[in-house]
Amino acid sequence: MSTIFKKIIDKEIPANIVYEDSEFLAFHDINPVAKIHILVIPKKEIRNLDEATEEDALLLGKLQLVLAKIARDLGIAKDGYRVITNINGNGGQEVFHIH
Repeated sequence: MSTIFKKIIDKEIPANIVYEDSEFLAFHDINPVAKIHILVIPKKEIRNLDEATEEDALLLGKLQLVLAKIARDLGIAKDGYRVITNINGNGGQEVFHIH
């Protein structure tokens, strides 16, 4: 599976990165639909929640903690923020790498 997100992970395509560690990468959406629109992705390629496995449970739990850390770092945690995951075409997913 090679997506634009994989190319961003591999640094083949530039991105405005706000967070990176060994398991996750977070960057500004190039077409934001909110004042602050950050995409947080695991470096492991998982198409979406529908295709995640039990083996991915810890990683997906950590993803939630990374989301919260980024919100705190950006100063938006106190006022609140929204987390959205689109799944498959009818759910609005355009890039098939969980985010």
